[in-house]
Amino acid sequence: MVDIKSLTKEELTSLLLEKGEKRFRADQLYSWMHVRLARNADEMGNIPGSIKEFIKNECNYTSLEIEDMQVSAVDGTKKFLFSLGDGNVIEAVWMKYREWNSVCISSQVGCRMGCRFCASTLEGCVRDLTASEMLDEVYAVQRATGERVSNIVVMGSGEPLDNYVNLIRFLRLISDENGLNIGERHITVSTCGLVPKIRDLAKEKLQITLALSLHAPDDEKRQKIMPIAKKYSLKEVMSAVRYYFEVTGRRVTFEYALSEGVNDSNEDAEKLSSLLKGLKGHVNLIPINPVKERDFKRSSENAIAAFKSKLEKNGINVTIRREMGRDIDGACGQLRRKHLEERFHA
Repeated sequence: MVDIKSLTKEELTSLLLEKGEKRFRADQLYSWMHVRLARNADEMGNIPGSIKEFIKNECNYTSLEIEDMQVSAVDGTKKFLFSLGDGNVIEAVWMKYREWNSVCISSQVGCRMGCRFCASTLEGCVRDLTASEMLDEVYAVQRATGERVSNIVVMGSGEPLDNYVNLIRFLRLISDENGLNIGERHITVSTCGLVPKIRDLAKEKLQITLALSLHAPDDEKRQKIMPIAKKYSLKEVMSAVRYYFEVTGRRVTFEYALSEGVNDSNEDAEKLSSLLKGLKGHVNLIPINPVKERDFKRSSENAIAAFKSKLEKNGINVTIRREMGRDIDGACGQLRRKHLEERFHA
């Protein structure tokens, strides 16, 4: 079966030409899938029956179904739980800002990275998402909200660089001028630090923003909360980050989730300042979203402010992430886990 929505325009054209169809039919079909966001072949008005039958009988046509949706009473953030064709479920979050609409999407069903403060990894990684499934997270959110998505963050469940081939295909398709045409500079990809893949990503020469989940200023502390740190030291990770900047010219964001008594001390701020000194990038401080299965607690407002102030005094560019959807299951993996628990106890 052909995963037709994961095909590039060139691949789709070659496929239809092999089927004896005219070249312009590929243009029409590509537009129905990636611009008009058709949920199935029957919604494609000017596509001939022969192509519709081909799609129905010989293709996998990805179209996610909304299993659940939570809406924040505070800021209108929408958290979607989507069901996949094989019965698995994934999450995406739609956040409305004054100037733009942003969607945070998942790249895997679950996650194998094991970060101690994250709900996504509690059941491990079930499987990678296909490029078409990542695309349709964006498409389904846009269909449901009726508003154009302008920014994408690949920072939901999963480690994007652990699903490298599908991620790169997704990035090429979502930014294609013949499709939804979301500019690469409006896309952020997060990683917990897979060093070889960061270097591979740099060679793709994409203009996306790379976000490194740092969360600790030294190896000892990082290894306690992020198992991947036992494989790649901070020295190796920071070397890969510098390489990424040298090759792409794109600044890197350093994600730092503050947890009370774990990584929010004055000493931690000093160590972080030393680690990042001279690097082109900025720190995004994240007040942690507590997960009931974990013991990590959110840092106090005073601790967050003091940490930010110390970084700024040391010349580090830093922001505190604006919290969205705090009154719903906002942290990565929480809504999916809630759904799985309900399914298990049903």
